[in-house]
Amino acid sequence: MGWTPHRSLVVGRVALATGLLVLPQLAEAHLVTSGLGPYYDGALHLLMSPGDLLGLGAVALLAGRGGARSGRLTVIALSVAWLLGGLVGLGLPNSPDLAAIGTVSFLVMGLLVALDVRLSPVSIAAVAGAYGVLHGLINGMALAAAGAEASTLFGIVLAVLCLAVLTAAAVVPLTALWARVAVRVAGSWIAAVGLLMIGWTLQGAV
Repeated sequence: MGWTPHRSLVVGRVALATGLLVLPQLAEAHLVTSGLGPYYDGALHLLMSPGDLLGLGAVALLAGRGGARSGRLTVIALSVAWLLGGLVGLGLPNSPDLAAIGTVSFLVMGLLVALDVRLSPVSIAAVAGAYGVLHGLINGMALAAAGAEASTLFGIVLAVLCLAVLTAAAVVPLTALWARVAVRVAGSWIAAVGLLMIGWTLQGAV
C-alpha cells in the first residue's frame, strides 16, 4: 500500500500534537535525575529534551538520505562536536541563554530534510558538527549550572551517538518513493514545531 496524502496529514497532525505537548518541557533547565548515577542522568536528560531530540532526529535523517558514507561521517562529527561543545559549556555556567538559537538550529535542520536538499557527505557532516557544537554547549552550560559532573555529559554524548546511528542506519536503505516522502514529511513537521516554538517565544517577549 502506497503513501497517500491522507497518511501524510495524519503523521503531520501527530507530530504537531507531540510538539505542542513537549513545549512546556523546553523551558526546563534543571538536570533530570534517573537515580542510577550521573552517567544515566545524562542519557535521560537528552531523552527528556525535545529540542535536542528533534534536531538530532533531523540531522540523522539528513545523514541517512545522503547514503552510508554520509551517515558514518555525520555520526562521528556530531558526537565529537557535541562532546567538545559540552566540555566548553561546562566551564561557562553563567553564559547567556542560547535556547532560542538552539530552536532555530533544529528548525533549519528540519527544513533541510523537508526540502530534500542534496549535500555532499562532508557538507552534511560539517552541518552536523555545527549543530553538535551548539547543542553540546547548551547542554554543558545547563550541566554546569546544575553542578553536574563531566560523566553526565558523557552519558548525553553516548545517547546522541546511539540515536544518530540507529536513525541514520534505518534511513540509508530506504529507496521507495513513499519512504522518501515519509522522511521529508518528518522533516517538515520538525521544522513546523520549531517555527511554532519561535512564535511562542516571540509572543512571550512582547
